[in-house]
Amino acid sequence: MSKPIVAIIGKPNVGKSSFFNYIIGQRISIVEDTPGVTRDRIYGEANWRDRNFTLIDTGGIEPENDDIILSQMREQANIAIDIADVILFMTDIRQGVTASDMEIATILRRAKKPIILVCNKADQFGEPPAEMYEFYHLGIGEPHAISSANAIGIGDLLDEIYDQLPPKSEEEEEEEKIKVAIIGKPNVGKSSLLNKILGQDRSIVSEIAGTTRDAIDSEYTNELGEYVLIDTAGIRRKSKINERVEKFSIMRTLLAIDRADVCLVLIDATEGVTDQDAKILGEAHERGKGIIIVVNKWDEIEKDDKTMNEFKKNIYNKLAYATYAPMLFISAKTGQRVPKIFELINEVNKQNSLRVSTSVVNEVINEAISVVQPPSDKGKRLKILYGTQASTRPPTFVIFVNDKELFHFSYQRYLINCFRNNFGLQGTPVRLIVREKSSKT
Repeated sequence: MSKPIVAIIGKPNVGKSSFFNYIIGQRISIVEDTPGVTRDRIYGEANWRDRNFTLIDTGGIEPENDDIILSQMREQANIAIDIADVILFMTDIRQGVTASDMEIATILRRAKKPIILVCNKADQFGEPPAEMYEFYHLGIGEPHAISSANAIGIGDLLDEIYDQLPPKSEEEEEEEKIKVAIIGKPNVGKSSLLNKILGQDRSIVSEIAGTTRDAIDSEYTNELGEYVLIDTAGIRRKSKINERVEKFSIMRTLLAIDRADVCLVLIDATEGVTDQDAKILGEAHERGKGIIIVVNKWDEIEKDDKTMNEFKKNIYNKLAYATYAPMLFISAKTGQRVPKIFELINEVNKQNSLRVSTSVVNEVINEAISVVQPPSDKGKRLKILYGTQASTRPPTFVIFVNDKELFHFSYQRYLINCFRNNFGLQGTPVRLIVREKSSKT
C-alpha cells in the first residue's frame, strides 16, 4: 500500500501553497500574491511523528467560474479530493466565511472523507481570534487557527492530520523508480504527452502557452518498470519573462532536471529545432543527465521516406554536442510511438549509470593509442599513463597524463568516442577529468 495522501483544498489565495512549502520544507509550490498561481496538483513527501504521507497542493476551487483555466483547476482539485485519504479545507480567517467557502464545504461533505477545517492567516500569538467561530457555520467541524507565514498552530494541525490518517500498513520494499523529467519550451506538448501516458487529465492542457507553471510528479508503472514522471513548465527566453512568477517556473524546471535520471527533451516537429531547444537540452547535458530527444507532433508533418532522416540530420547538426542522444518521433495527440519511450528510458538510464572496471578502461585506452598516436608539441608527446572510472550519472573517467597541456580537446573527444564505441553509453554525456602525473621511466 502506498503512503496516505493529504490534499489541501480551498479557494484561491488563502495560503495553501505557503502551508505546503512550510510542511515540505522547501519551496516546491510557487508562492505569489496572485490568485490561481498554483494551477495543477503539486505533490510532496512529508513526515510527522515517524509517519510518512504525501501532501498535495491544489489550484483553488472557484465553483461558479467558467474561465477555461479556472474550470480545469476545479477539476484538478476534484481529482485530488477523490484520491485523498484526508482533506485539509483551508480558509482565510481575515476574509471570513465567503460564498465560495460555503460551496466548497458542500462539495467536501459529499466526499465522505475525513476533513480538517483550517483557518489560515491567524497571524497573532495568543488566544484564537474571535473571527474563527464564524467558521463553525460551514458544518465541517472544529476550525484550526494557524499562520503559515508565522508558523503558528502548525504542530497542533499536524497532530490532527496524524490522528486522521488511515492505519499504517506493512509496505513492501519498493524498487528504485526511474525519475523522468519532461522538458521543453512552452506549448511543445509536454502535458499532452504526460496525459497520453497516464490515460487521464493529470496536467491541465490548453492552447495557452505556459499553462503548466509548476513541476509536478506522477508515479507510473507498466510492464517495463516503475517511473516517476515530472512534467515541467516550459523555459521561455529571458526577453519574454515578464512576470516574476515565470522566473520561479524556470527555476522549477532546472530543479526538475536536477532531480531526474533521464530527461525527455521535446521538440516541436512543426517548428524544427530552435535556439531555445538547444538551451534546454544544454541544461540537461551540463547536469550529466540521460537524454532522449523526442520530436512531437510528427503526425502534423507531410513526409516521405526521407523526411525522418533529414530531420535527424538537421537536429544533430544544430545539437552537435548531443549526437549521443537517441531520437524518437512521436505524436502525443494520437499516441504514435509513445510506448517506445519507455524502452529508451530504461536503456538510457542503464547507460547513464554504467560502471566499467579499471582493467577494461585501460584496454580501451591502449587500443585507442595504438590506432591514433597522442599529440605532441615541440618534441614532447602526450603520454596517457592510465585511466579509471570515478563515478556514474554521468559516467566520469579520470585520465592520468604526463602533461595536461598536451591533452588537446580533439584527442579528448576521440577518447570519449572510443569509450562510446566499446561501452555503448547511448543517451548519456561522458565526462573526462584529466590529472597530471609524472611517468616512471
